[in-house]
Parts: sequence; structure tokens; C-alpha cells
Amino acid sequence: MKHQDLPKQIAAELAKKITGFESRLQAKRIGTIAQVADGVVTIGGLPQVRYLELISFPHGVMGVAVNLAEEAVGAIVLGDYLKLMEGDEVRSTGQLLSVPVGEAFLGRVVSPLGEPLDGKGPISTNKSYPMEKIAPGVTKRRSVDTPLQTGIKAIDAMIPIGRGQRELIIGDRNTGKTAIAVDTIINQKKEGVICIYVAIGQKTSRIAQVVGDLTRHKAMEHTVVVAASAGDPAAFQYLAPYAGCAIGEYFMDQGKDVLVIYDDLSKHAWAYRQISLVLKRPSGREAYPGDVFYLHSRLLERACRLDEEYGGGSLTALPIIETLAGDLSAYIPTNVISITDGQIFLESDLFYAGQRPAVNVGLSVSRVGGNAQIKAMKKVAGNLRLDLAQYRDLAAFAQFSSDLDETTRKQIDRGARMMEILKQEQYAPVPVAKQVVIVWAGVSGHLDDVPVARVTQFEHDFLDFLETSHPKALPMIAKEKMVTPEVEKMLVEAVGEFKKSFKNG
Repeated sequence: MKHQDLPKQIAAELAKKITGFESRLQAKRIGTIAQVADGVVTIGGLPQVRYLELISFPHGVMGVAVNLAEEAVGAIVLGDYLKLMEGDEVRSTGQLLSVPVGEAFLGRVVSPLGEPLDGKGPISTNKSYPMEKIAPGVTKRRSVDTPLQTGIKAIDAMIPIGRGQRELIIGDRNTGKTAIAVDTIINQKKEGVICIYVAIGQKTSRIAQVVGDLTRHKAMEHTVVVAASAGDPAAFQYLAPYAGCAIGEYFMDQGKDVLVIYDDLSKHAWAYRQISLVLKRPSGREAYPGDVFYLHSRLLERACRLDEEYGGGSLTALPIIETLAGDLSAYIPTNVISITDGQIFLESDLFYAGQRPAVNVGLSVSRVGGNAQIKAMKKVAGNLRLDLAQYRDLAAFAQFSSDLDETTRKQIDRGARMMEILKQEQYAPVPVAKQVVIVWAGVSGHLDDVPVARVTQFEHDFLDFLETSHPKALPMIAKEKMVTPEVEKMLVEAVGEFKKSFKNG
């Protein structure tokens, strides 16, 4: 039948349908699951998938491609892998793995995928950052010269940390590594630094304890906790530090100063080793895959201080590594030591001897050094590291010799008092002006006649006395960031007056 023979009404309707027709054909990349094991899936038939691309599995389960071989793709499952079966259909989404970011995350505990874990309801944000990102180049960075005050005397005086630095905290189990991290977060309340605490492979009770400590000291207001507990799949433990870094980068891009703590990267390496072994990657030293160095270097290189032209924000990284029997020459410790700008080594012997924080001065170092100290601290604590390192050697030698000359005995006596000064209770960060005063008192010899057992009491009482009798001294140090001749005169007067009443007391 010819077109002109059709009734006009039918012709008009057909024309309308033809013009309104939309093709619903879509090109989809589809593969099938070849193997499922321990949260890791091998997929056949997705030749064009990209590294870290999101993959959609049946039952609403998502995954991410991490192993791109010629004949198959290895992916980690972000969810319940027990729902998946061999032969299931798989689709690539074309999207790279990202994590939601935003101001709304402050004060929250989230999973590595940005989902809330604290029962405080959903987090509303419309922005996301890629988990993996190429670190800013040299031209975008500026030198590290602004201190990140930890509030811990031993660290701020001898192993200073600068904003944009990567300083490793390393030591055996139960030597106070997390305590240093928590105290540093608490001290940032007045410093205006946003903190991200990434818990990797820890017990849920331990993570809850840290969150409780931070909440009790009103530090959660400027903190985000990214938690992948020991009960979570290896995939979540592997992704957690990258998620924490991405959330931190959002704040850095706003021109803010950020501190990210990775607690700890030993467990992160274990999770990655587990994933790699299931994917049948060739294993090397200690069964770790060959790219385990790159695993941490690409994460820690993202810590930097941006040039003013690029916003001027900074991201400081404090990775934590657990050693076994103090072995710094093991594979993962040596890797991370070589990536970072220094390390704070916590020693078991010091810890059990009552020196808390148990910082080993001889093996700890900051490669940024005095550049990240205020001038006042640089002046008073300049020789402190060397003096304490010598004291430890002399004290060890003195155990075998009763006949010591006067100079050596004086050096040992002063060293014992300086070690006492560096002791500090947990959850009690000390403002930098007070640190400068007490270190000045020690290195100037004003404590030489104070019994070692009373040094802590002297410190506490003297700082209280200074605030009442010479109230201008501490604010002047905080403002000028220097010990001017005028301030030094005040301190000498104050310590002289105080010692009269302290001896009598």
C-alpha cells in the first residue's frame, strides 16, 4: 500500500513516532567471573578496563580493578564477595575509584569508601576526589619551614616536624606510637590544623578507644577518622590510607594545613601482600610483591607544602610502622625510612624504664631539622640532641667505672635531669612557649642543683610561678618566637626567685 493511500491521521501519528524515536542501544563492556577467592576476583573478557576502574558485579556489589594481565583482570571486591559465583556477569563502569570529600566529614568516623560508621546519619556532600593521584611536582611545592607543633617536648625540641613533612613514627608493639599521634591531634586544636586519623587493621575496640580519647579532649571537631578494622576485608585495609589522603587533599586544596596519620602501614603492607598472593603475583623478599615499595612511596609523596600560587595548603604525613624486636633493618621499615624525611624511634627499653615518650635520641632524626623550629626553640635546644646522645653513652660507660672525673660526672648529672624534663604524661600537650622555658632552664644549668626526683615538680611549679610573677614572659616568647635579652633577663630573675621558695618547700 502506497503512502498517499494511508489516512492522514495514521500518517501524522507515524511521523510523530519516527521523529520522537530514541535509540536505547548502549555499548557495555561485559566480562565473566573466572574465579572468586578471599575477596579477590579474576575476570575474563574485560580487555579495555583501566587500573582502579570501578567494576559492577551482580547483587549490587562493586569492585575495583587492580591487576591488569593479558588474559585476565584481577579485582578486589568492595563488599560481600560470598554473594558472587564463577560465571557471573561483570560490567566495567568507566569510573575511577573515588571517595566523597567535604567539610561535612569533620568530626565523623567513616569507612574507606566514605560511608559513615558512627551512627550519626548520612554525610551530605556532592564532591569526590580520586583515591589515587599523582603527587604535586617540584614546581608546585615550596620548602618546609613552618613548624607543626606536636606539644611533645622531646619531639618539638629535638626532632621537629614541619608542615608538609613526612615523619615516620617507628617502634615495637606497645611503645606509645599511637599515643604520640593522638597527643599531636589534640595539640592541633589551637594550631588550626585539620587532622585525618587512618586506622588500618586495628581492633574495633582500639579504634573506638582512640575516637573516645579525641572526643573527650574536644579534638574530634577538627578530625576525620577513616577506619578499616582487623575484621574488615583486606581490600578495605588496602584502600584506607589512600582514602584518608584524598580527604586530606581536599582540605589542602582549600589552602588549609592538614595532618594525616597512617596507623599503621605495616598492616597496610600485610593486606596488600594478601591480595597480591591471592592474585598469584610473583612474591619477593618476605613474600611481599615486588612493587611494595611503590605502594608506600606513591602514598607518602602526596604529602607536601604547596606554593602560594597553588593555594599554599600543606599535607603533613605521620606514617606509623611496627617493628619486631626493634629490627629497623626489616623489609618494610627500611622501605618507609628511605621514603620519609626522618623518623621518631620509640624504644622498648626506654618505655619500660619509665621514659615516656620513649624516644631514642640517637636513632631518631628529622631531615628538615631546625628549619621547622621557632628561633627560640632552635636557640635553647640547639645542642640538646648531641648532649643527650653523649649522656646515654657516658651513662652506659659509668656503670662499669666508679672513678669518674668531675666533668664527666657533671655531664651525666645534667643529662639525667634533661631526660627527666622530656618525660611527659599522655593527653597533656605543652604549648611551645612553656617548652622553650623549661628546656632553657635545663640547658642553662638552673636544674643542676635540683634532685632528679623533684625535676618534674620543679617544672610544673616554676611554670605556674612564671605565669603569676612574670606574666609577660610566656606571651612574649609566643609572639616574638625568640628569647630576646629582655625575656632572658625576666627568666633569670624568675628562676632565682622561685628556687628560694622551692628549696624551702
